[in-house]
Amino acid sequence: MTATLDPQEKIAWLRLIRTENVGPVTFNRLLDRFGTAEKALAALPELAKRGGRLEGLKVFPAASAEKEIDTVYKLGAKIICRTEDDYPALLRQVEDAPPVITVLGNTKLLNKPSLGVVGARNASLTGRKIAEDFSRKTGAAGYVIASGLARGIDTAAHIATLASGTVAVVAGGIDVIYPPENDRLYRQIAEAGAVVAESPVNTEPLARHFPRRNRIISGISLGVLIVEAAAKSGSLITARMALEQNREVFAVPGSPLDPRAEGTNGLLRDGAHMATTADDIIQVLRSLTLRSLAEPPGAGWKGAPPATPPEPSEALRIRIMECLSPTPVHMDELIRAVEAPVGEVLMVILEMELAGRIERQAGNKVNLI
Repeated sequence: MTATLDPQEKIAWLRLIRTENVGPVTFNRLLDRFGTAEKALAALPELAKRGGRLEGLKVFPAASAEKEIDTVYKLGAKIICRTEDDYPALLRQVEDAPPVITVLGNTKLLNKPSLGVVGARNASLTGRKIAEDFSRKTGAAGYVIASGLARGIDTAAHIATLASGTVAVVAGGIDVIYPPENDRLYRQIAEAGAVVAESPVNTEPLARHFPRRNRIISGISLGVLIVEAAAKSGSLITARMALEQNREVFAVPGSPLDPRAEGTNGLLRDGAHMATTADDIIQVLRSLTLRSLAEPPGAGWKGAPPATPPEPSEALRIRIMECLSPTPVHMDELIRAVEAPVGEVLMVILEMELAGRIERQAGNKVNLI
């Protein structure tokens, strides 16, 4: 890890992740391949062309990156890159962790043991009381509470832990307060806790941003508590992401007559920890031993790229294209099907993504657009 990135490389990191068709996984692959963000930026146009892009790839301008950094600084926030010390260590383990986050408030909370608490926006009075009680007692036991600043359960969890430590992960920019009625709560968290955003400043939250936000809530946490969730709620997406990240999942049981309990009861049937008191959660969290944190891809990059992998053949590109369709396929399955070296397959996929021909899905899957 490094205390801070060199200012120019930090600008390059921001430019790279803000460039169209570059997501977190592709960002990692590019740095694995080229060693630094600056070298990756220089290679982008040619890679996209090889992937089948006809017009030039729009690389995020340096002036725009510098302006974003300046705006964040004026807000009293800071931009943290994945290899820097203040970046959440647990989140760094996640394959699609954001390379860059913006944080307003106490960054030290990001590396304290945490519990994610999420649930229904239209929560019942009982659900909100449970969220408050469990969050307050878990916070008093030494755990930071992370949530998404949404109405209902999220709001209750944040309010209960303003004194002990709370982190709000927002779907839009760090300066965009959503929902608007949580304006006062947002400012209280910025003062006493921490607000975290992956999206650029001034970004209004859209539907597609919320699953990305959810993976951060679970990613910074040892486990996630679900309090009231309908059968197809965003809270269940958070639970699924937590499982994929090897985190613990807790659920509060509810009445089978309440649709808001259908999701949580389903989680319990599938093996989630039953939480009827805060102690049920605290005992499990205390029993967890943090695994030794492996270096993330590229931690310790000093500008020297790794050995150049062989150039993928045109025949391999054709085989990969034949195997793909609009239906997502797991990368392991694709690699077995084309019978080619992993590095060459990953390079072709990277080129195609930069060209805008494929997209990545959760669970290490890809599909044609």
